[in-house]
Amino acid sequence: MSTAAPKPRGSASANSVAGAVSVAALQMCSGEERAANLATADRLLESAAAQGARVAVLPENFSMMARRDADRRALAEVDGQGEVQDFLARRARELQLWIVAGSVPIANGPGERISQSCLVYDQHGERAARYDKIHLFDVDLPEKKESYRESAHMAPGGKIVALDTPVGKLGLSICYDLRFPELYRRLLDAGAQWLIVPAAFTATTGAAHWEPLLRARAIENLCFVVASGQWGEHANGRRTHGHSMIIDYWGRILAQQAAGDGAICAPLDLAAQAEARRNFPALNHRVLHN
Repeated sequence: MSTAAPKPRGSASANSVAGAVSVAALQMCSGEERAANLATADRLLESAAAQGARVAVLPENFSMMARRDADRRALAEVDGQGEVQDFLARRARELQLWIVAGSVPIANGPGERISQSCLVYDQHGERAARYDKIHLFDVDLPEKKESYRESAHMAPGGKIVALDTPVGKLGLSICYDLRFPELYRRLLDAGAQWLIVPAAFTATTGAAHWEPLLRARAIENLCFVVASGQWGEHANGRRTHGHSMIIDYWGRILAQQAAGDGAICAPLDLAAQAEARRNFPALNHRVLHN
């Protein structure tokens, strides 16, 4: 049995690996005006489709980075209807593109906390999945005098979600979920071949932890990871890290965008991944299971 690092079978930037299907990670600096954010998302989705992507992943809070969490709560949509959901379904259908909407605020009833929901639409504009963020970001960063309390306005989800796509089985997660490897083991057990991490990582924690955590989730699960981030300074003064990236099952970065709006694209070679899992069968050596 060989334990040498498998060689890439083509150039990621060329999107031309034989038998592979391309995906895109979209990076944005969303503001508080929903119409402007959707216009930017529209442009990036068109860019992803033009590059040959079959699936495009938007970042967390792509439709609004509000000044206050209460503002996002006030604009939460009813599940299955609303301006943002209508936009996603229409553009998926028009572009013949699977769209993974990093997170959309979904209302749970009068007076109740909202859900931070990752919504997936197929190329026909039909919704294929909904995942509600399980781990909520309740953190103090004293050195930066920053405090975050997502649980004040958001209710945690309780179900993992993995689904079939044109690029194999996809496992869904959102931002802070990245710090909890047990979630990704559950997604792996559900058959995940690639994972998405739409995020709005703070500049402080992103600089220290974003890339190491993403590569760790890829390496330990022998999974591709597609991470779409927010970048820059937002209306509430918060700065986010950016550095959206697509990582292969061996922890190699196939594509990355440090700053600026953009759509990066790379092919996911599932045949090479399957070969690597056979030749380096660490996943078969797991002893401790949930």
